[in-house]
Amino acid sequence: MHRTTLLRQRLLLLFLAGMLFLFSPLVLQFETLGRWLGIPALFVYLFLTWAALIGAAAWIVSRTRD
Repeated sequence: MHRTTLLRQRLLLLFLAGMLFLFSPLVLQFETLGRWLGIPALFVYLFLTWAALIGAAAWIVSRTRD
């Protein structure tokens, strides 16, 4: 039971971090940065954040061994 609770807490924290990084005024800062290697900075930020969240979720879930 303890591992399940800890896993849920970690995934909830990851969800809240994702909400903060993807749906906050922080995202608006990347609209005015221009382009990076020909790609708008906003798209680079969103894609890298999304990939980091998926990687973090995979890492959290893979650490649990039943």
